[in-house]
Amino acid sequence: MKSETGFDHALYERFPTDKRPDSEVDALNEIWKAPTGWRRLTAVNNNYVGFWYVVTAFGFFLAAGILALGMRVQLAAPMQDFLGVDTYNQFFTMHGTVMMFLFAVPMVEAIGIMLLPQMLAARDLPFPRLSAFAFWAYFVGGTMFFMSLFVGLAPDGGWFMYPPLTSIAFSPDINTDFWLLGIGFIEISAIAGAIEIIVGVLRTRAPGMTLDKMPMFAWAMLVFAVMIVVAFPSVILCTMLLEIERAFNWPFFDATRGGDPMLWQHLFWFFGHPEVYIIFIPAAGLMSMMVSTVARTKLIGYRLNVLALVATGFISFGVWAHHMFTTDMPRVSAGYFSAASMAVSLPAGIQVFCWIATLASGTIKWTTPALFVVGSVVVFTMGGLTGVMVGMVPFDWQAHDTYFIVAHLHYVLIGGMVFPMFAAFYHWHGMTSSKALSERVGKWVFGLMFTGLHITFLPMHLTGLMGMPRRVYTYLPGRDLDLLNMISTIGAFVMAAGVLLFVIDCARRFRFTVHDDAGNLYNGGTLEWLPTGLYSTRSIPLVRSRDPLWDQPGLSQEVADGRYFLPNSATGQRETLITSPVMAEPQYVQLMPGPSAWPVSAAVFTAGFFLSLTVQAYPFAIFCGIVAVLSTLRWLWETDRPIKQETAEIGGGIEVPIAITGSSSHGWWALNTLMVVIGMIGFMGVFAYLYLYGINPEVWSAPPPLGQTVLILTMEGLAFVAAWGGRRLLATKEGRLAEDLPWMMEALAVGLLAGALYFDITGWLETGLAPTMNGMGATVFMLMVLQAQVVTVAIIMAAYLAFREARGIMTTPTNVTMDVVARFIGFCALQGLVFTAVTRFFPGG
Repeated sequence: MKSETGFDHALYERFPTDKRPDSEVDALNEIWKAPTGWRRLTAVNNNYVGFWYVVTAFGFFLAAGILALGMRVQLAAPMQDFLGVDTYNQFFTMHGTVMMFLFAVPMVEAIGIMLLPQMLAARDLPFPRLSAFAFWAYFVGGTMFFMSLFVGLAPDGGWFMYPPLTSIAFSPDINTDFWLLGIGFIEISAIAGAIEIIVGVLRTRAPGMTLDKMPMFAWAMLVFAVMIVVAFPSVILCTMLLEIERAFNWPFFDATRGGDPMLWQHLFWFFGHPEVYIIFIPAAGLMSMMVSTVARTKLIGYRLNVLALVATGFISFGVWAHHMFTTDMPRVSAGYFSAASMAVSLPAGIQVFCWIATLASGTIKWTTPALFVVGSVVVFTMGGLTGVMVGMVPFDWQAHDTYFIVAHLHYVLIGGMVFPMFAAFYHWHGMTSSKALSERVGKWVFGLMFTGLHITFLPMHLTGLMGMPRRVYTYLPGRDLDLLNMISTIGAFVMAAGVLLFVIDCARRFRFTVHDDAGNLYNGGTLEWLPTGLYSTRSIPLVRSRDPLWDQPGLSQEVADGRYFLPNSATGQRETLITSPVMAEPQYVQLMPGPSAWPVSAAVFTAGFFLSLTVQAYPFAIFCGIVAVLSTLRWLWETDRPIKQETAEIGGGIEVPIAITGSSSHGWWALNTLMVVIGMIGFMGVFAYLYLYGINPEVWSAPPPLGQTVLILTMEGLAFVAAWGGRRLLATKEGRLAEDLPWMMEALAVGLLAGALYFDITGWLETGLAPTMNGMGATVFMLMVLQAQVVTVAIIMAAYLAFREARGIMTTPTNVTMDVVARFIGFCALQGLVFTAVTRFFPGG
């Protein structure tokens, strides 16, 4: 295949054949050493952050499981009074919310942050401080969110929070606000992690690891992260809309004033159904890798598995109204979504058959991971079959909101994510623990969990078909539900006993380490089993196959001898190798940031900002927001310094640049991913505007005068030109920047955007439209709020750029700061053009 960057592959043959000096290892250990004592909390290395992430997510899994046991005790017999109705509502809301938002997605993201650098043979993911920020925002915010349960302020409207039951009229207390604002910063954490994963998988792979040689888990995490970027903006928007409605009386979901509660369901389930596959896809990647190791043979159907992952991610976005068959949607729509519900099962079936074929073609050694892998295939297949059943509209009408759905959901999630997670714990714990977990105890763990799962959820299919509704805290005697519910409760405690046994075994045997680990216990063939330290791998190898440790038995020793890329620090700092996105050809060396307290500070005060809004402590919220912004700017300042050294020797006489800008820069990829996130929020905002117009066109009124509209569009167009022009001026100047024109053009651009926003707001107010008036007013001003948010960020970025120029550290022609700021301001201008055109030209009165 032709080189995509012009890299000369013949240079690969110039690696040394002898061992490099041990002093290079000592230097790497010194550069990458972790802080000690309390300063260890400032660590940004994936070994630490990933481990903390996994432990925290597992802690939330245990907490949500305890809530489930409380619910099962309440339902063990009719008319129980173990939990009151209010407490029960809080328990089931928190159970679903914690499992979906604080456990499932964070857990697979945590496993990715922990494993991906080793699998890709990178020193670390490209934005380690962003990973640290994502973890700390999740840890602090999630912990505070869960603590609301102990003061009676936990949300009680279900993990789906349907209005109007969650509107201020029916839920006047702040319980709902805890959910709406608490989920907000959890989603910020998830999106930050997704950006890290997308750029990491595409740009930090070892040389030679083409897309066709990537581990299946890397493919799965790439699809997972792209799905987060596309799906999560929808839930961010709908939670923001409901909170604004509750706090400021903007009627997005009030049917009496031109809103519609069904808008919530469309926005929420556009996230909610892909969410199931967002959880399943990384677990499927883990399964594909473990199946190969368990069977001791290469995965059958590698390319089919990759295509199945991509197809699952794509089709899942066409299934959101699968959850809305009972809402009286048009029959044509119901038929389409029913067909999509059937279609999405096909790629999942392809993966299952590939796993079965791999297991059948190899020789299985019945270890604990093997038991969980096979158990996962069995349980997930059972859940998938009931999923096809509820995808049929007539059956769904009968089973909707019954315990049949509860059984289906848990079979899918436990078989598709929880069992693969436990298999992964056993399979990969040798990377992080100096002692191996007990195989004998592990088999008991599997036996109890597998048995308890079926005892718990198999009877729920029957209770659902017998008419027991979900989300009720008790039921009447004499309806033949008593025995089935008691069996389910017993099964829940059997399953819990298996989890408890796992926790006890971990406490007895697991000892975290980054050096003398237990090793490759099950003879995996991918790169995470190379000798590692905090710097990941001693030298970054040249990859020639999908299972390099199986195909090149001497690779581990060659890597340990430093015979490949970056055997030492080329710059005396932390660094990793950035490669091209398709062929993984070396492009440049990225300097990596070290430990810092600023991501922790930014995360803590971001969580404080949202939690303060929850309790309406607005002055403190403003204070937290300012500190979070300043902490972020300080963290960026440390990582955005001019670089004197232009090139670095990465091994074998190969020299590459150290800093570049443009489309080859990893920062360019990260910024574009972020703009997709913001663009998706805007896209869903436009959808909300058009949806409410279609529902209630009679409340729509004439837009402001055409002349004013033309003025606003012109200002936004000029802002785009100024942003682009400032960047081009800086890039074409030679030597040090001596004039202020480039940054002044960026300042002019944000000034034009702020002015256009001002005219937009005042123009609509002059027509008599107010955001509290009706659905049109709410959505028009909501779009202006979204634009105001990005314009505020653009103003902060322009001020940061000006301050750097004032300090004399904005150099040419490779200025990453100017590149990022100009591109973002240009994006703000384009978004403003779209919002203005949509609201003022359509429907246009």
